[in-house]
Amino acid sequence: MSETGRLLGGYADGLPPRAVTLGGGHGLSATLAALRFVTTEITAVVTVADDGGSSGRIRRELPVIPPGDLRMALAALAGDDPWGHLWENLLQHRFGGTGALAGHPVGNLVLTGLMDLTGDTVASLDAVARMVGAVGRVLPMSCVPLEILAEVTGIGDDPAAQHRIRGQVAVAATPGQVQSVSLVPQDPPPCPQAVEAVRAADVVLLGPGSWFTSVLPHLLVPELRRALVESDALRIVVLNLAPQPGETEGFTAQTHLDVLHDHAPDLPIDVVVADPATLSDPGGLATAVRRLGGRLVLRPVGMADGSPRHDPLRLAEAIAAAIEGRLDDAPDHGTQAENPSTVGQNYSVPGLAPDARTRKDRVFNGDPGASYPARYDADRSRGGTARGGAQGERSGNSDGSGGRL
Repeated sequence: MSETGRLLGGYADGLPPRAVTLGGGHGLSATLAALRFVTTEITAVVTVADDGGSSGRIRRELPVIPPGDLRMALAALAGDDPWGHLWENLLQHRFGGTGALAGHPVGNLVLTGLMDLTGDTVASLDAVARMVGAVGRVLPMSCVPLEILAEVTGIGDDPAAQHRIRGQVAVAATPGQVQSVSLVPQDPPPCPQAVEAVRAADVVLLGPGSWFTSVLPHLLVPELRRALVESDALRIVVLNLAPQPGETEGFTAQTHLDVLHDHAPDLPIDVVVADPATLSDPGGLATAVRRLGGRLVLRPVGMADGSPRHDPLRLAEAIAAAIEGRLDDAPDHGTQAENPSTVGQNYSVPGLAPDARTRKDRVFNGDPGASYPARYDADRSRGGTARGGAQGERSGNSDGSGGRL
């Protein structure tokens, strides 16, 4: 049995669920690694506002969207065979030395070359997807390069004064408190294929990842946001396992949801997935989820070593449980908080939305006994996860050092 689609047997009509996940960087890679256990119908919709590292250098020289987050998503979906492994490693290979190519990943140059040659961003991404044998499709949220503009407090002599910071790297590294973000240009055009994928999806996921610079920007593209609001898909928010220095320093789990609601008050949320071991106030989170009209699923989804990284199979199990609607036979949140390490339990908080099944009302047949494919077992034994999902979830630190996409 292949690595993909192991936790769900498929719909009653024999088709796998169509999953769309929105984000960027390592947070998106973690979700893609998890979705490969759930379905073969995967679309990644990727932020295009990175201005640091290799991507920043490229976008300053050429009128193309930054390729780094797109490259990482393609690598995360590369085929699980020798050909796919070779291309995955090639896309991620970064030139050393001190010359003009130093610091550039091969995949960034391949994507940039194709976009420059064809003038078609989506066709270029589809071509690389075919080269790597990708399980799914990678699309940008917009086909024009964007910038992030943030309103920040806590800088300077007056902590209440608001300052405007421009650029993904500057926003991610700010010592102040980010209050809100917007895009430049304002109201950018969406990638039409991304809008189409969201409208056709059975499940849509937001997070984990850099909240202000990887997750929220998707909600600031009007037509993409409208598709998310109007979609019949099950909408799942996957929360981060820890606040990020600078961008979300001091945030609780419910603060992340409050900020999401502030930026998209019309967006319904059906399910929120969180790890109980990371919560200081499960009841407060339950209240925040209730205000959004959703259902809270508390499951251990982090790595077993306690590091703030998502375990692909654990996250896949939580996603599969949410899709299947297996949310009614769990203890209350007090029990969850006391037993955060009970792997395989389906935690939920009673009294929220009565049912979180996909609105398409199809029936799934689960395979809870599914195990890791061999390459995932090997990666776990080395203390990591396959396809970069355990390398940290900031969009700007492809090698853990920050700002080198």
